[in-house]
Amino acid sequence: MDAAPHSNEARTVSASQSEMTELILPNDTNTMGNLLGGRLMHFIDLVGAMAAYRHSRRPVVTASMEHIDFIAPVHIGDLLILKASVNRVFNRSMEVGVKVWVENAMVGVTRHVASAYLTFVAIDEQGRSVPVPPMRIETSEEQRRFEDAGHRREQRRQEQDRKRQNVIEKTRAEQ
Repeated sequence: MDAAPHSNEARTVSASQSEMTELILPNDTNTMGNLLGGRLMHFIDLVGAMAAYRHSRRPVVTASMEHIDFIAPVHIGDLLILKASVNRVFNRSMEVGVKVWVENAMVGVTRHVASAYLTFVAIDEQGRSVPVPPMRIETSEEQRRFEDAGHRREQRRQEQDRKRQNVIEKTRAEQ
């Protein structure tokens, strides 16, 4: 049985996984017939938000989209398949991983075309951040993704600290 809305009961990764499929049409593409990168980012944001929303059972906002890898082009007529999972829950935020495949339905070939990591923050009715329920890890793959998300968070913090230090040093130099 699912936890009550807004409860702090741990939730499984599988309970919040999200998937969507899009047919790539001419208005999604550039003059070469390839899917626009910004359009792909939009799809990634949508499916990632669905997973975060399912996990938190709250509205969510995108805090960051990072480390997006565009691996191969997507063409008009391809079926774009996006799958999202919550990798790790922090206090008021979640890292969501999104993997994107393309299927050429005419020949039945599927290939990996993109991956991304996003951070979402759960919010209340006034738009304030709220705590996110913990996650319950069930597989070794989920454990690996959980640990990797922690490493990425630490790298983000180090980069933020480095940028703050640069601003401080620049301000001192200008005085």
